[in-house]
Amino acid sequence: MTGKIITVAQQKGGSGKTTLAAHLAVAGLGKKKTRVAILDVDPQGSLGEWFEAREMALGEEKTGLTFRTASGWGARREARSLARDFDYVIIDTPPKTDTDSRPAIEAADLVCIPIQPTHIDLWATDGTLSIAAKEDKIALLIMNRVPPRASLTAEIEAAMHEMNSRAAKARLGNRTAFAKSMGTGRTVLETMPSGKAAEEVAALAKEVFSQAGR
Repeated sequence: MTGKIITVAQQKGGSGKTTLAAHLAVAGLGKKKTRVAILDVDPQGSLGEWFEAREMALGEEKTGLTFRTASGWGARREARSLARDFDYVIIDTPPKTDTDSRPAIEAADLVCIPIQPTHIDLWATDGTLSIAAKEDKIALLIMNRVPPRASLTAEIEAAMHEMNSRAAKARLGNRTAFAKSMGTGRTVLETMPSGKAAEEVAALAKEVFSQAGR
């Protein structure tokens, strides 16, 4: 059985794509005997830097993940190749450029689009949703970096549901624990497994993997 490819994409920079990709990958490891690969197609290489930090912290043989890079149209070929050997392939994409993001979206079984609760972030989803629709791919909007008790959050959430796309019920809060864990090559599932952030990730991952169909 071919593994599922989950592409994290958003044309607006600073949306938290890399953090989301890393956390989904580690969450995937929590499933019994699951093999997970991560693919970085962002020239900035943030996911690669996180993985290197993970190797230093845990040891090269104990990361639990396989890491690859690709660029442009090579992303589609690399993702599909990895899916033959892994249960999940999580792809981190660059912002803005359709040329680099489109092949990763074309290969995807599910496209995850992180959105911070602002109108600017919401508007920025149009390009990614358009590509996903043209490629007949399922897109899942995910509320990310959600501040506590913000009235704008409800407004953005309502607007998300009016768009022609699915919106995740689970959301990730605006918590320093996420950035802190990423800086050590880990995720909150490993640094604070009993914390609220880990609870949010677990709920979101369950929803994402269910939508991906495996």
